[in-house]
Amino acid sequence: MRILIATDAWHPQVNGVVRTLTMMAEAARTLGAEVVFLTPEPFPTVRLPSYPDLRIAMPSPAKIARMITAAQADCIHIATEGPIGLMARRYCIKRGLRFTTSFHTRFPEYISARAPVPESWVWALLRRFHGASHAVMAATPALADELRGRGFRNVVLWPRGVDGELFHPRDGADLGLSRPVFLSVGRVAVEKNLVAFLSLDLPGTKVVVGDGPALAALRRDFPHAVFLGAKQGEALAQAYAAADVFVFPSLTDTYGLVLLEALASGVPVAAYPVTGPRDVIGDAPVGVLSEDLREACLGALSISRDACLAFAADHTWAASARAFIDNVTRVWLMDPGPVLSQAASKPSSLVA
Repeated sequence: MRILIATDAWHPQVNGVVRTLTMMAEAARTLGAEVVFLTPEPFPTVRLPSYPDLRIAMPSPAKIARMITAAQADCIHIATEGPIGLMARRYCIKRGLRFTTSFHTRFPEYISARAPVPESWVWALLRRFHGASHAVMAATPALADELRGRGFRNVVLWPRGVDGELFHPRDGADLGLSRPVFLSVGRVAVEKNLVAFLSLDLPGTKVVVGDGPALAALRRDFPHAVFLGAKQGEALAQAYAAADVFVFPSLTDTYGLVLLEALASGVPVAAYPVTGPRDVIGDAPVGVLSEDLREACLGALSISRDACLAFAADHTWAASARAFIDNVTRVWLMDPGPVLSQAASKPSSLVA
């Protein structure tokens, strides 16, 4: 099976969507599925004022059509609701092709945090975007139930995983800071609610790993916190392993891959009891979820690291890829549809 994923989120962006897609695709190949990506790389881009570190692709419908046709895919999955996702959706609808989508980002809350746009308007646009999808993939049962309650149809589950080979405890891991170390990892932006974490009166050191539009202001307003900037790979794994508690202050994330990465590193979680941490952790003894984030941080210090490791071991990218493949296969078997291309090979602008 050959699967084309159309996504507006791609490298060099560092976020949960990009990590989810790349890790799932690697695991899918071991299960016999070939995954190729239609990404912003071959298109001109523009910057958004609210996200100066991100660039939005400006694709043409004709080029999108040529690339999808040349991909010779059996299935098309649309991962994002941006320009590439919109044009891939248009291509499929125009030709009567079945496709799947996934819900990664709570745009209604994100947009309302920046502009006076009613959340109901954004939800209406998202319902319209996903309304033509034959399977809308959600990361957790709670998110799936919420989407159904908001009028989304054909909602199915697509759980996430963690790379246990990269994220694991490391003997002697130390950032050279006063302990306990309370760590937060992610995009440094207003929707991540980092002010709630950085404002806490906690012993030891508060550390933030990540980059984003709010970084300069937070560095200025919280000079006693340590901002390490963006880290990836081994450097990121070392930072996790050196922490005593992972703090997740976001109120709007649909999942939070960083939660699993921290747990796989043997680090307990402190978070609010909201969608994301509540769905990932639930009642498992691997974190403290409380409306009082300081209470959660201090309570998490006494949690067993072995419990965190055992919990994370049940969440693999192989299982995530298997669920994704099952979802697209069910749609494919409804009606395989026309062959998307007679081309002999995929273009170099598609990322395999």
